[in-house]
Amino acid sequence: AAKMSKNDPRDIDEDAILRGLSAEELEQLDYELQEMDPENAILPAGFRQRDQTKKSPTGPFDRHALLDHLEKQALEHQDRDDLVPFTGEKRGKKFVPKPGSGQIPMEEQITLEPELEEALRNATDAEMCDIAAILGMYTLMSNKQYYDALGATGKIANTEGINSVVKPDEYKIYPDEPPNDTDVEDTLRRIQKNDSGLTDVNLNNIPDIPIPTLKEIFNGMKRNTHVLSLSIVATRSNDPVAFAAAEMLAANSTLQSLNIESNFITATGMMAIIKALAKNNTLAEIKIDNQRQKLGDSVEMEIASMLEKNPSILKIGYHFTQQGPRARAAIAITRNNDYCESRYILLTMILIKLCITHTGNIVTVNANSFFLFNNECTSKTATTWQLLHTLTFIKSCLCDSGNIKLYFFLNITTYFAYIYFFIQVIIGKSYIKI
Repeated sequence: AAKMSKNDPRDIDEDAILRGLSAEELEQLDYELQEMDPENAILPAGFRQRDQTKKSPTGPFDRHALLDHLEKQALEHQDRDDLVPFTGEKRGKKFVPKPGSGQIPMEEQITLEPELEEALRNATDAEMCDIAAILGMYTLMSNKQYYDALGATGKIANTEGINSVVKPDEYKIYPDEPPNDTDVEDTLRRIQKNDSGLTDVNLNNIPDIPIPTLKEIFNGMKRNTHVLSLSIVATRSNDPVAFAAAEMLAANSTLQSLNIESNFITATGMMAIIKALAKNNTLAEIKIDNQRQKLGDSVEMEIASMLEKNPSILKIGYHFTQQGPRARAAIAITRNNDYCESRYILLTMILIKLCITHTGNIVTVNANSFFLFNNECTSKTATTWQLLHTLTFIKSCLCDSGNIKLYFFLNITTYFAYIYFFIQVIIGKSYIKI
């Protein structure tokens, strides 16, 4: 091995050096090697700085005695005298209001009837508060006083005057929503058996559903032809459940609404669902917002592209983070709804030709065929808007002169109120003969 040089620090004998130091030198070395933390306010002063005194302690530490001493010292300290003593001398002129100031000019004064003058003179502050609210003088009172006065009928709503202190409303305790009591196993069995009585499946806020059970639910939905709405909000569903939902959407042709919000689905699982929607022509509403992770720009672009290619999606529940996909999705949703309305109008006109016959001023409407045709062709009950368009078209087909007699062949207990409504709105003076 090579011989170490004389200046190598490893050749220094520290023990020999320490043995050669005096007591004062050892004390000075210990003072220099102390580790202090001056920024730590939790430590006492003795641990935040080096000891700078040689005095011995006069006694044990007494906090109460120290506080009493500081308070006594502060009371004994004399206040500093003012540089300019206060003499109490008043300067300037005293304000004296001009005669007649503060009074309403004669041309602006309003003369009321004696009864009103007497009523206003004897009105309490609470009654004046109600009167001010009715007259729209909402700046004179709080919002609570204003709306309480407007909502009251036949009595004084405010128990306090206009200038009273505003008090907070009492906190209203609302009971918690009851837990979801849906039997998951029974629901799964009914889905697998294609029960015709099960059209709405709501499994929201049931966090203890096993992942294999959720996958079996979506697998059973592939062959189900009766369930129209499926919701699994806040069930801790993850990507395997999302993949099962994607396979279900590609095979199911009945489901109209799917809600998978507030779950643990990532961008990978959501991308599979969005791509599966391109093959689905029956789903009208889907909600996918509030997942544990952000879906990302690629998923948002895929959502916008899917909405542009799939005209059956009428509602989507998702908050876009990018402006581009948000604008494209809004345009696509508007177009899909317009296309759906135009399709309803076309089906309604076909319905009129099939269900209505008229000769002269005699019009015969087979209402049973009307509702049967509408339900089979649109898979939805007729809305008031569709019926108004239907009757508008009927009116345009009829002559303007003469009375219009309508003969309806229908079940009166079921359809009379419905038919009577739009006949009175559109036809007006026509009468119904059954």
